[in-house]
Amino acid sequence: MAAKDIFHKTVCTALEKEGWIITHDPLFVKASQKFKAYIDLGAEKLLTAEKDRQKIAVEIKSFLGMSSINEFHLAVGQFLNYRLALQQLEPERILYLAISLDIYEELFLDLFIQQVIESYQIKLLVFYPNKKEVVLWKN
Repeated sequence: MAAKDIFHKTVCTALEKEGWIITHDPLFVKASQKFKAYIDLGAEKLLTAEKDRQKIAVEIKSFLGMSSINEFHLAVGQFLNYRLALQQLEPERILYLAISLDIYEELFLDLFIQQVIESYQIKLLVFYPNKKEVVLWKN
């Protein structure tokens, strides 16, 4: 099992503040004999109007490596693999990439990065670390 990201507890708290229940920490996915992975979090939220549950999975990234672009490449590849595995195993669960507000502003507002996010339909959960709050759900 991979080590938890430095923002792991921060994202848990931010989700709980929004009414999410952490159901998996981590969420294990096994798409084949060779592909087994641990997505950082699984969570559920009761949608009162529909009396149904919304399920999400969240992969948290801090982008603390030497190259933020290299970290971005790794995050995109990991996200795409996890999303495909979830589509096979739990198609109702929506995958989000969780990033801090400063990384969003410094890297993810770049035009090319925006094109990648849009082209690959990567859903973002942007959080403010100091307040432990979600500031943006980008679908």
